[in-house]
Amino acid sequence: MSDNQWREDSPVASNAGNSGSASKDSKEWKLIEKTMGSMLSEQRRSRRWGIFFKLLGFGYLISIVLMFSSRSEVFDEASSSKGAHTAYVDIQGVIAANQDANADSIAGALRKAFSNEDSVAVMLRINSPGGSPVQSGYVYDEIKRLREKYPDKKLYSVIGDLGASGAYYIAAASDEIWADKASLVGSIGVTAAGFGFTEVIKKLGIERRKFTSGDHKAFLDPFSPVVEEEKVFWEGVLKTTHQQFIGKVKEGRGDRLKLTEGHKLFSGLIWTGQQSLELGLIDGLGSPGYVAREVIGEEKLVDYTLRPSPFKRFTDRLGTSIGNTLARNLGLEEYRSMR
Repeated sequence: MSDNQWREDSPVASNAGNSGSASKDSKEWKLIEKTMGSMLSEQRRSRRWGIFFKLLGFGYLISIVLMFSSRSEVFDEASSSKGAHTAYVDIQGVIAANQDANADSIAGALRKAFSNEDSVAVMLRINSPGGSPVQSGYVYDEIKRLREKYPDKKLYSVIGDLGASGAYYIAAASDEIWADKASLVGSIGVTAAGFGFTEVIKKLGIERRKFTSGDHKAFLDPFSPVVEEEKVFWEGVLKTTHQQFIGKVKEGRGDRLKLTEGHKLFSGLIWTGQQSLELGLIDGLGSPGYVAREVIGEEKLVDYTLRPSPFKRFTDRLGTSIGNTLARNLGLEEYRSMR
């Protein structure tokens, strides 16, 4: 047997070869274990930091919610203001119970403005197409009450781009109404609009199922045909509301209205500020700054408007206001409106 053959077949040689292979495998496993350990350690570290930042973000969100929800209304400027000033309250957008321009907020702000001894006069800054006759009526009556309670403090309404229907209803309670020459003023009327889907559901093969306990309980249902008797009744409701509106405008404006024969002041038409001045719907042309400076005599303006907190505004928009808007736009809800 040759030396080479002995070396290959020898158990010693075989064991030596296995020992080298095992040593190599052991090193590879150690490397793999070390790599896996590093990866697991990194994952744990990333997970811990992830949990930390999530908790931090959640805590920050909760603090914001608590801060905003603890203050349903913002009334900072007027509370901190001192010295003589012209108090003002904004009426912006649609006048309705579920909107920023609702009777409770407007009336509450007016009460604070009138009761402040430093306010020389009160101003309503109006930019609104109108809205609910009920909400407008509430504000009108409150203005009348406040003017009687504070006879030495005048209320001026200043119309911006638009002061129509329910917004003009409120303005009519003022001592004086001012507007820009291009403002849109008036629209003394009442409307109730919707849609009829009776033909649509017939074409689609939809069966309408309606159950009521009164003969006219569903008379505004957009999926049912119009009944002449109900149409006459609803027009009577609108006419009554219109007459109430006209009565308040006449009460507030008095002899300043130019009620010539054949006039159309109460027809629902709308006029520019320049035309409104000629018709007696307003008393002069000017901006809020002009009225404060030249008419009231106190240029300093202080905001008394009660505004919802950002959190309340956000939740309202995500809540019932969306449903109400959709219902009205689809004609699923018919309502009276001074718009």
